[in-house]
Amino acid sequence: MKLEKITNKVGRAYNDACGTAHGLELIGERWALLVVRELMLGPKRFGDLKADLMGISANVLTQRLEGLEAAGIVTRRKLAPPASVQVYDLTDWGREAEPIIMTLGRWAARSPGHDPTLPLSGVSMMLSLRTMIDSVKAGDLRLDAGFVFGDETYRARLADGELSVARGDVDGADFVITATPEMTAAAVYGDQPLTAMEAAEVVSVTGDKALAQRFIDLYTLPPKAGT
Repeated sequence: MKLEKITNKVGRAYNDACGTAHGLELIGERWALLVVRELMLGPKRFGDLKADLMGISANVLTQRLEGLEAAGIVTRRKLAPPASVQVYDLTDWGREAEPIIMTLGRWAARSPGHDPTLPLSGVSMMLSLRTMIDSVKAGDLRLDAGFVFGDETYRARLADGELSVARGDVDGADFVITATPEMTAAAVYGDQPLTAMEAAEVVSVTGDKALAQRFIDLYTLPPKAGT
């Protein structure tokens, strides 16, 4: 009975014992997986989630958060003073969904219908960097990068071919890229060098600019399916 109640709270049931079917019951509702994505790098307030999930209504976001909380994927808590605000965060089990998001993103980037110029959140941009890095090209390169998207700051550290990403202060990073998430994506996956984008005043790079360009060169979009 408890499992049935949770399934009904989350969304429609497939009446299928396959784990994939149950996974879709948990995160297959529209916006649900994107809510999980936005919480992957730490807790957020309701208003921040709504702002980063462009197009979602407050009512639908409330429903998705309630469903994910009932399923044990998301939890609510209050930040310690002086903040003292309610935030939503992933449970330890919820955070285990990161490989699902990364694999789905890497696979879907090959879709002929994928449009990389659409709006992008800061968290989505950072997870994209973690997902799409070419570990072979990276080799033994080590670096510490900062990213500034408006009021949000992130840190990315590359070592042993793997990129770790997190929210954090950018002080002390080897280089710092300041731009919108969309312009950062254009710099990473486009065909213009950082110097050209700086000249166009859509991206700002401080610190070791040569290392920043070397980092950007680790990324290319995969070929589209069927080509």
